[in-house]
Amino acid sequence: MNALIATNRKAGRDFHILEKFEAGMELKGTEVKSIRAGKVNISDAFARVENNQVFLYGCDIQPWQTAGEWFNHAAKRPRRLLLHKREILKLAAATAIKGCSLPLLRMYWVTRRVKVEIGVGKGKTHSDQRQDLKKQVELREAQREMSRFNQR
Repeated sequence: MNALIATNRKAGRDFHILEKFEAGMELKGTEVKSIRAGKVNISDAFARVENNQVFLYGCDIQPWQTAGEWFNHAAKRPRRLLLHKREILKLAAATAIKGCSLPLLRMYWVTRRVKVEIGVGKGKTHSDQRQDLKKQVELREAQREMSRFNQR
């Protein structure tokens, strides 16, 4: 039962995704309630390896409305990602390469746990983005012609 919570469409546009990793998140109770209510934005989220741990930055989970000041969380606080040690070492080696970063691709439920998919991404240039757009347009036109041909 993988229920999608949010996707980061900007990551596919701005990065060549070389490798993907699934990670758990260390969350507070009010964060889980806000995620269930759909109050999450991951468009600017990225991960960083610090002291042999991976932290997620820029993930905006809005505070739970009915919780008091003591129990609520900060909206954009860094959250620790739960990965195996060998995966953390792979991510650290990948980010040591110039131009590589760890964008958050999507957030989803696996049973009752929130999982995130992070990717090792190499940044695209503007010409790469234009070429991708051109390929999408050509593919769309080819599909239209095929459907028009098959209707006859």
